[in-house]
Amino acid sequence: MSTVSWLNSEAFTAFGQHILWSDMIGNTMGLLALALGWRRSVWTWPAQFLSGAILVAAYFSAHLSGGMGKQLIVIVVALWGWRQWRVRGGHGRAADGGAVTVRFATWRERALLIAGTAVGTAALGALFTAYPSLSWSPWQDAYIFVGTLAAMVAQARGLVEFWFAWLLVDVVGVPLAFSSGLAFSGFVYVIYLALVLWGMRDWWLRSRRTGSLALGGATA
Repeated sequence: MSTVSWLNSEAFTAFGQHILWSDMIGNTMGLLALALGWRRSVWTWPAQFLSGAILVAAYFSAHLSGGMGKQLIVIVVALWGWRQWRVRGGHGRAADGGAVTVRFATWRERALLIAGTAVGTAALGALFTAYPSLSWSPWQDAYIFVGTLAAMVAQARGLVEFWFAWLLVDVVGVPLAFSSGLAFSGFVYVIYLALVLWGMRDWWLRSRRTGSLALGGATA
Protein backbone atom coordinates (compact mmCIF):
# COMPACT_ATOMS: atom_id res chain seq x y z
CA MET A 1 0.00 0.00 0.00
CA SER A 2 1.35 3.43 -0.98
CA THR A 3 1.63 6.27 1.51
CA VAL A 4 -1.19 8.20 -0.19
CA SER A 5 -3.46 5.12 -0.14
CA TRP A 6 -2.73 4.58 3.54
CA LEU A 7 -3.42 8.24 4.36
CA ASN A 8 -6.79 7.99 2.63
CA SER A 9 -7.72 4.77 4.39
CA GLU A 10 -10.04 4.65 7.39
CA ALA A 11 -8.45 5.07 10.80
CA PHE A 12 -11.61 4.37 12.82
CA THR A 13 -15.34 5.02 12.94
CA ALA A 14 -16.95 7.29 15.54
CA PHE A 15 -20.66 8.11 15.81
CA GLY A 16 -21.23 6.75 12.32
CA GLN A 17 -18.48 8.93 10.82
CA HIS A 18 -15.54 7.35 9.00
CA ILE A 19 -12.31 9.05 10.10
CA LEU A 20 -9.46 9.03 7.57
CA TRP A 21 -5.82 8.93 8.63
CA SER A 22 -5.04 11.98 6.46
CA ASP A 23 -7.92 13.93 7.97
CA MET A 24 -6.90 13.06 11.52
CA ILE A 25 -3.11 13.52 11.25
CA GLY A 26 -3.25 16.61 9.05
CA ASN A 27 -5.72 18.42 11.28
CA THR A 28 -3.86 17.46 14.44
CA MET A 29 -0.78 19.10 12.91
CA GLY A 30 -2.97 22.09 12.03
CA LEU A 31 -4.03 22.42 15.65
CA LEU A 32 -0.39 22.32 16.72
CA ALA A 33 0.43 25.01 14.14
CA LEU A 34 -2.34 27.27 15.43
CA ALA A 35 -1.21 26.79 19.03
CA LEU A 36 2.37 27.66 18.04
CA GLY A 37 1.04 30.70 16.16
CA TRP A 38 -0.72 31.84 19.33
CA ARG A 39 2.64 31.47 21.14
CA ARG A 40 4.25 33.48 18.31
CA SER A 41 6.74 30.68 17.69
CA VAL A 42 8.46 30.45 14.31
CA TRP A 43 7.82 26.69 14.42
CA THR A 44 4.21 27.37 13.52
CA TRP A 45 5.30 27.49 9.86
CA PRO A 46 6.91 24.00 9.59
CA ALA A 47 3.84 22.61 11.38
CA GLN A 48 1.55 24.35 8.88
CA PHE A 49 3.66 23.03 6.01
CA LEU A 50 3.30 19.43 7.21
CA SER A 51 -0.40 19.88 7.92
CA GLY A 52 -1.01 21.20 4.40
CA ALA A 53 0.99 18.43 2.76
CA ILE A 54 -1.00 15.72 4.56
CA LEU A 55 -4.42 17.36 4.11
CA VAL A 56 -3.96 17.55 0.34
CA ALA A 57 -4.65 13.81 0.36
CA ALA A 58 -7.76 14.22 2.54
CA TYR A 59 -9.36 16.86 0.32
CA PHE A 60 -8.42 14.94 -2.81
CA SER A 61 -10.35 11.94 -1.51
CA ALA A 62 -13.38 14.16 -0.76
CA HIS A 63 -13.24 15.75 -4.25
CA LEU A 64 -12.96 19.25 -2.79
CA SER A 65 -10.70 21.08 -5.22
CA GLY A 66 -10.97 24.33 -3.27
CA GLY A 67 -9.92 22.61 -0.08
CA MET A 68 -7.06 20.87 -1.83
CA GLY A 69 -5.99 24.12 -3.46
CA LYS A 70 -6.20 25.77 -0.06
CA GLN A 71 -3.73 23.27 1.36
CA LEU A 72 -1.35 23.83 -1.57
CA ILE A 73 -1.52 27.55 -0.77
CA VAL A 74 -0.85 26.72 2.89
CA ILE A 75 2.32 24.90 1.85
CA VAL A 76 3.59 27.83 -0.24
CA VAL A 77 2.67 30.53 2.28
CA ALA A 78 4.17 28.48 5.12
CA LEU A 79 7.54 28.68 3.37
CA TRP A 80 7.11 32.43 2.89
CA GLY A 81 5.94 32.91 6.49
CA TRP A 82 8.96 31.01 7.80
CA ARG A 83 11.20 33.42 5.89
CA GLN A 84 9.26 36.45 7.17
CA TRP A 85 9.54 35.41 10.80
CA ARG A 86 12.92 33.70 10.75
CA VAL A 87 15.11 35.55 8.24
CA ARG A 88 13.70 38.92 7.22
CA GLY A 89 11.43 39.58 10.17
CA GLY A 90 9.09 41.80 8.11
CA HIS A 91 6.72 43.60 10.45
CA GLY A 92 7.27 40.98 13.14
CA ARG A 93 10.78 41.68 14.41
CA ALA A 94 12.20 39.29 16.97
CA ALA A 95 11.20 40.25 20.49
CA ASP A 96 10.27 38.67 23.79
CA GLY A 97 12.96 36.04 23.61
CA GLY A 98 12.66 35.43 19.89
CA ALA A 99 8.88 35.48 19.56
CA VAL A 100 7.42 37.66 16.83
CA THR A 101 6.15 41.16 17.64
CA VAL A 102 2.47 41.66 16.75
CA ARG A 103 0.42 44.73 15.84
CA PHE A 104 -2.88 45.82 14.37
CA ALA A 105 -3.01 46.39 10.62
CA THR A 106 -3.20 49.90 9.21
CA TRP A 107 -6.46 50.91 7.53
CA ARG A 108 -4.75 50.55 4.16
CA GLU A 109 -3.66 47.00 4.98
CA ARG A 110 -7.17 46.13 6.16
CA ALA A 111 -8.68 47.52 2.96
CA LEU A 112 -6.25 45.51 0.84
CA LEU A 113 -7.01 42.30 2.78
CA ILE A 114 -10.78 42.77 2.51
CA ALA A 115 -10.71 43.78 -1.15
CA GLY A 116 -8.31 40.99 -2.07
CA THR A 117 -10.46 38.42 -0.26
CA ALA A 118 -13.67 39.65 -1.91
CA VAL A 119 -12.22 39.77 -5.43
CA GLY A 120 -10.41 36.45 -5.02
CA THR A 121 -13.52 34.69 -3.70
CA ALA A 122 -15.67 36.07 -6.53
CA ALA A 123 -13.15 35.03 -9.20
CA LEU A 124 -12.53 31.56 -7.77
CA GLY A 125 -16.23 30.97 -7.06
CA ALA A 126 -17.06 31.86 -10.65
CA LEU A 127 -14.39 29.43 -11.88
CA PHE A 128 -15.70 26.59 -9.71
CA THR A 129 -19.26 27.35 -10.84
CA ALA A 130 -18.26 27.31 -14.51
CA TYR A 131 -16.47 23.97 -14.04
CA PRO A 132 -18.59 21.94 -11.57
CA SER A 133 -16.13 19.05 -11.67
CA LEU A 134 -13.67 21.19 -9.69
CA SER A 135 -15.88 21.44 -6.63
CA TRP A 136 -19.34 20.34 -5.54
CA SER A 137 -19.54 23.36 -3.21
CA PRO A 138 -18.06 26.18 -5.32
CA TRP A 139 -18.72 29.32 -3.29
CA GLN A 140 -17.96 27.86 0.13
CA ASP A 141 -14.83 26.23 -1.28
CA ALA A 142 -13.71 29.50 -2.87
CA TYR A 143 -14.38 31.45 0.33
CA ILE A 144 -12.34 29.03 2.46
CA PHE A 145 -9.51 28.93 -0.10
CA VAL A 146 -9.11 32.72 -0.35
CA GLY A 147 -9.90 33.36 3.33
CA THR A 148 -7.16 30.98 4.41
CA LEU A 149 -4.68 32.73 2.13
CA ALA A 150 -5.64 36.13 3.58
CA ALA A 151 -5.33 34.81 7.14
CA MET A 152 -1.87 33.35 6.55
CA VAL A 153 -0.59 36.51 4.86
CA ALA A 154 -1.82 38.51 7.86
CA GLN A 155 -0.15 36.03 10.22
CA ALA A 156 3.15 36.25 8.35
CA ARG A 157 3.07 40.02 8.83
CA GLY A 158 2.28 39.68 12.53
CA LEU A 159 -1.17 41.30 12.23
CA VAL A 160 -3.80 40.76 14.93
CA GLU A 161 -6.40 40.66 12.13
CA PHE A 162 -5.04 37.19 11.30
CA TRP A 163 -7.28 35.80 14.05
CA PHE A 164 -10.39 37.59 12.76
CA ALA A 165 -9.76 36.13 9.31
CA TRP A 166 -9.46 32.60 10.75
CA LEU A 167 -12.69 33.12 12.69
CA LEU A 168 -14.56 34.01 9.49
CA VAL A 169 -13.10 30.97 7.72
CA ASP A 170 -14.21 28.68 10.55
CA VAL A 171 -17.83 29.89 10.28
CA VAL A 172 -18.03 28.29 6.83
CA GLY A 173 -15.44 25.54 7.30
CA VAL A 174 -17.21 23.68 10.14
CA PRO A 175 -20.49 22.82 8.35
CA LEU A 176 -18.74 22.20 5.03
CA ALA A 177 -16.29 19.72 6.56
CA PHE A 178 -19.08 17.70 8.21
CA SER A 179 -21.23 17.68 5.07
CA SER A 180 -18.21 16.53 3.00
CA GLY A 181 -17.59 13.46 5.15
CA LEU A 182 -14.47 14.93 6.79
CA ALA A 183 -15.77 14.56 10.33
CA PHE A 184 -12.39 15.00 12.01
CA SER A 185 -11.87 18.25 10.10
CA GLY A 186 -15.22 19.48 11.36
CA PHE A 187 -14.38 18.52 14.93
CA VAL A 188 -10.98 20.21 14.69
CA TYR A 189 -12.56 23.37 13.27
CA VAL A 190 -14.60 23.60 16.48
CA ILE A 191 -11.36 23.40 18.52
CA TYR A 192 -9.82 25.94 16.12
CA LEU A 193 -12.62 28.30 17.11
CA ALA A 194 -11.67 28.12 20.78
CA LEU A 195 -7.96 28.59 19.99
CA VAL A 196 -8.74 31.47 17.65
CA LEU A 197 -10.69 33.33 20.35
CA TRP A 198 -7.92 32.69 22.87
CA GLY A 199 -5.17 33.67 20.46
CA MET A 200 -7.08 36.76 19.35
CA ARG A 201 -7.28 38.00 22.93
CA ASP A 202 -3.59 37.30 23.56
CA TRP A 203 -2.35 39.05 20.41
CA TRP A 204 -4.73 41.95 21.02
CA LEU A 205 -3.34 42.54 24.52
CA ARG A 206 0.25 42.13 23.34
CA SER A 207 -0.25 44.64 20.52
CA ARG A 208 -1.54 47.18 23.04
CA ARG A 209 1.48 46.62 25.30
CA THR A 210 3.82 46.95 22.34
CA GLY A 211 2.13 50.18 21.30
CA SER A 212 2.39 51.57 24.84
CA LEU A 213 6.11 50.73 25.02
CA ALA A 214 6.73 52.34 21.63
CA LEU A 215 4.83 55.47 22.68
CA GLY A 216 6.79 55.61 25.94
CA GLY A 217 10.08 55.31 24.07
CA ALA A 218 9.10 58.06 21.65
CA THR A 219 8.28 60.50 24.44
CA ALA A 220 11.29 59.65 26.62
